[in-house]
Amino acid sequence: MSIKVLIGTQWGDEGKGKITDLLAEKSDVVFRYQGGNNAGHTLVVNGETFKLHLIPSGVLYKDVICVIGNGVVIDPEVLLQEMDGLKKRGISVANLKISSNAHVILPFHRMLDRKQEDARSDDDKIGTTSRGIGPAYTDKISRTGIRIADILNEKALTSRIKQKNWGEVLGVTEQQIAGAVKDVLVFGDKLKPFVVDSVSFVHKLRKEGKEIFLEGAQGTMLDVDFGTYPFVTSSNPTAGGACTGSGIGPTMIDDVIGVVKAYTTRVGEGPFPTELNDEVGNFLATNGHEVGTTTGRARRCGWLDLVVLRYAANVNSLTSIALTKSDVLSGLKELKVCVAYEIDGKKVKDFPCDREMLEKAKPVYKTYPGWDEDITGCTKFDELPVNARKYIKAIEKELEVPIDIVSVGSGRMQTIIR
Repeated sequence: MSIKVLIGTQWGDEGKGKITDLLAEKSDVVFRYQGGNNAGHTLVVNGETFKLHLIPSGVLYKDVICVIGNGVVIDPEVLLQEMDGLKKRGISVANLKISSNAHVILPFHRMLDRKQEDARSDDDKIGTTSRGIGPAYTDKISRTGIRIADILNEKALTSRIKQKNWGEVLGVTEQQIAGAVKDVLVFGDKLKPFVVDSVSFVHKLRKEGKEIFLEGAQGTMLDVDFGTYPFVTSSNPTAGGACTGSGIGPTMIDDVIGVVKAYTTRVGEGPFPTELNDEVGNFLATNGHEVGTTTGRARRCGWLDLVVLRYAANVNSLTSIALTKSDVLSGLKELKVCVAYEIDGKKVKDFPCDREMLEKAKPVYKTYPGWDEDITGCTKFDELPVNARKYIKAIEKELEVPIDIVSVGSGRMQTIIR
């Protein structure tokens, strides 16, 4: 029995879905521990593309139990649509379990999210997906939230919704509120067969010796505590969040696998020291198909940032790395890697958490030779071009964490296990 955590080490979009899908084959349970449908995992299996937003990536394996944990905020309407979409494609969701303690996103949370973002000045916009994630987490922390258990009980749901002053804040009518209550109760009735006490459930499986895989969404630099605040998400995508979002304590965790994209991207606003607004940036965006799974927004692209990755390795206590999208770099004559920042004339190797300092950071690069070969068919590390191997080994040396997995394409089988 082992319990592994998979986390993103950058600003999300590192390819966690593919790696989770790959490792889920040898897992009994895949447990999503935070975030909401503001995240998206794209899986490519046998030429078919699946885009998941709430359901754990292990759903494509019929014998894997998929749990949406207490740390997730769930839009029940979106979840039911995702379940129906999978069933129409012949994918069973019979093994899906939903934590009774997970918080619920209401239509009013989505309305409030959009209203708050529209009210921000251009300099202060967060780049929210407007899916209601932030307001739902706000209600959770202020102890006025609605949990999955509440939408199974009309009296409890009505009482909790009445506690909120949606009419004054958003201008919604009593009729609209009553309609929302009615809709959410219908959603709750459909989800009821999947609802469990996720803590008792997962620890029962742990004691039975099951292999458990904890899947995060977003990435370390979007963590509400450790990310580039305030341009962050509303939860903890880091390894610590896996514990609070699942009810599994830190002494039970055996491995923390960090997913690293071979270059860097981010969606939305916020400082990005290695961003490339040139032909190389366009090359990465085009070859990497860098468009957000959830939002459809173009991702900003830049060189690999080792300052960010060293920070992520420390924050998450990484035991190994899965390197993704290395194939996207094929065709570049040289590759640059940021090894430090220059801030006010001083060389800095530690990531600055202060927003003003980060905005002034200029990347200090080390250059490596690129390669022209197509590596998407490589199945062993030694089959990679010499320069690709040197690039990977250089990252490994700088981070002092082994790169055990190298992804050379979007397909499940386009993966080198070292």
